[in-house]
Amino acid sequence: MKVNPLLLFIGCCAIPLILAYSALKFAWLPSAVTNNGEFLQQEIKLTDWPQQNPKQWTIALNYSNECDSACAEQLAALDNLYIALGKNQHKVDMAVIGLPKHANSAWKTIAPQANLQPASLYLIDHMGLVVLEYPFNSEPQQNRLVQKGLLKDLKKLLNYSRSS
Repeated sequence: MKVNPLLLFIGCCAIPLILAYSALKFAWLPSAVTNNGEFLQQEIKLTDWPQQNPKQWTIALNYSNECDSACAEQLAALDNLYIALGKNQHKVDMAVIGLPKHANSAWKTIAPQANLQPASLYLIDHMGLVVLEYPFNSEPQQNRLVQKGLLKDLKKLLNYSRSS
């Protein structure tokens, strides 16, 4: 039995295209997400950012008047996050968005921003673009897992960044 080379060529080209189209059409591909934070729905760029001479990344807490105990917990967590950074401490800034009642002079203070959730942690790049949000969870164990996810994402970003 002889196979026509033209039919063999068309079959070799058409079958992968049909399979690829079917995989996209019927959502057969897994949706792998590697980040632990949530991407923001709209782009938020901090306006006063260039004057602050920032490092590669900044972890910021949105401290507002709406959250007292939650923001105080997150402010204490900033200290722990900074310690957990270890050798990467020189590449990461810590900041507080808004004016906390219990101000820690070690962290930068950023003007209050609209469209940010109270008591949430944010990952901000060196250009002032808010990239990821890590919402506050009232349960302490869940909140620690969120903070571990932030560290995991940040270490991955620092690992992949080209500038040092």
